Amino acid sequence: MDFNLSIPAKVLSGNGVVLKNTALFSSLGKRCLIVTGGKSAVLSGALDDVTAALTQEHITYSVFDRIGPNPLLSACHAAGTLAREEGAAFLIGIGGGSALDAAKAAAVYAANADFAPEDIYTKPRKSVLPFLLIGTTAGTGSEVGKVSVLTNDSTGRKKSISGDDLYPVLTFADPRYTASMPYAVTVSTALDALSHALEGYCSPKCGDIPSLFAEKAVALLWDGLTRLEATHALPDTNEREALYYGSLYAGITLAYCGTGFPHPLGYVLTENFGTPHGFACAAFLPEFMQRAAIYSPKRCEKILSAMGTDLDSFSKTVRALTELGDIYMTCEEVKTQCTRWDAAIPNNFKFSPGGFTKELAQELLLEMLTNIDNPTCL
Repeated sequence: MDFNLSIPAKVLSGNGVVLKNTALFSSLGKRCLIVTGGKSAVLSGALDDVTAALTQEHITYSVFDRIGPNPLLSACHAAGTLAREEGAAFLIGIGGGSALDAAKAAAVYAANADFAPEDIYTKPRKSVLPFLLIGTTAGTGSEVGKVSVLTNDSTGRKKSISGDDLYPVLTFADPRYTASMPYAVTVSTALDALSHALEGYCSPKCGDIPSLFAEKAVALLWDGLTRLEATHALPDTNEREALYYGSLYAGITLAYCGTGFPHPLGYVLTENFGTPHGFACAAFLPEFMQRAAIYSPKRCEKILSAMGTDLDSFSKTVRALTELGDIYMTCEEVKTQCTRWDAAIPNNFKFSPGGFTKELAQELLLEMLTNIDNPTCL
């Protein structure tokens, strides 16, 4: 048993939490930059609540709303440059995972004027501008995590940065903001959260504390996902709340343990076919859990029990929720994609059940994406 515990993010939760705590904004400074995407911050009502709070506290603000899905380094760099030029004392990220991850990166660029966009991957950062996060989806967990996943403009590939300095100084968690999500986004983000919980739980890095968070997360998330699969209807208020808090519990497991091979393999689908992140990662969850059943059978059985399901039912439901459509690659295209793992095996592979290799990744991608049974292709 262990009780290793570190959760640097301060989280305040509940309906109306932003407007109930306006004084906390003043503690961060008198000027800020809000970093968002194009829609969710507005449709959710979160942007209106934040700007009302800032106005009440006499804080000057600007809005950078050019963050797209899978945030580009260039957009994050532009946001950070604007924050620095305007003398912002802090940032506020509002939105789904893309906007929240972008706010983290913008905070790095704002405090490191000498950084070109790609330097964020290689140069040590001197400091990070303080930032506050408000999520509008139930999936990313970025509100309580220390990771930012960014897309390199020049390669089109996703790569993450992380560190304790990328925890927000404050997170406002209001499940009402997730009510504007349409059905497909609701499913995709919930699958993303489920991936965080399961991939983290089945990692050899997962100790007692993150295990508790994961077990709590999957119980909330799986109930919601099975209802979504059965009804194809939007969740009600209580179901939205359960999915949202499930995503936060999963986010804490993610912060401790990282992810397994479904995430880097999912990047292949997102980068090449525009598959939403949650669907892309969850497409590999059945195979991931099958390996967990072989290499970590007791933990696999325990987490499935927490979900109230078995491996066959789990796989059937996840596959039904992650129908990928007409996605196809040639053998050579798959092999080219796998060259990203030539230089080094990522931790996502090392900490998957039984370990994972480039060869296994290639075999799985060939099986899923080429739709052929051709040994010479391997």
